[in-house]
Amino acid sequence: MKTSKILLTIIAAVATAGFACQQAQAVPITGMLNIAGTATFNTIELENASSATFSNVTVQGGNTGDFAGIPVGTAVTMAGYTFIPSTMTNGLWTVVGFGFTFNLTSSSVDFQTASTLSISGTGIITGTGFDATPGVWQFTSQSPGGIDHPTFSFSAGTQSVGVPDNGMTVMLLGAGLIGLAVFHAKIAKTAKA
Repeated sequence: MKTSKILLTIIAAVATAGFACQQAQAVPITGMLNIAGTATFNTIELENASSATFSNVTVQGGNTGDFAGIPVGTAVTMAGYTFIPSTMTNGLWTVVGFGFTFNLTSSSVDFQTASTLSISGTGIITGTGFDATPGVWQFTSQSPGGIDHPTFSFSAGTQSVGVPDNGMTVMLLGAGLIGLAVFHAKIAKTAKA
């Protein structure tokens, strides 16, 4: 009788832990977001630029995953950005009315000439109802003829993250503990006989 109570207590504890794990699952952001607008650099010569400010920034087409429902033309606010040296920038962009924000953590200039600038890096994408999700991004700008207000495009996508195990680890641990309890009960019963 005592073994049955212990066994029931173990089963109840494992079930409770399993349900708690189910509720603690992460909800990462998935997909790719494309935005574009106008960039003003700190120098007219793009090959010497080290920072930029942005205007007329909107969501473009080709978005996927959690960004797919954002209409083309939705306004995006962007903070100024220093890329030489690489500078962390919280709130680099925010999609107005949709709660998605990108916090830039690192960048590197991949290519910089008088007419083209290409930068890539990593960051963290946040959104209402989602967990902060690591992301990768690409920024490109073209300035033919040294125009001081060239167009730019910025794409950000989420990095693959580990898949939650849906509480399977706790359930396997519980099954092992139940097995040990049953084995212990049989040993105890055999020892009394």
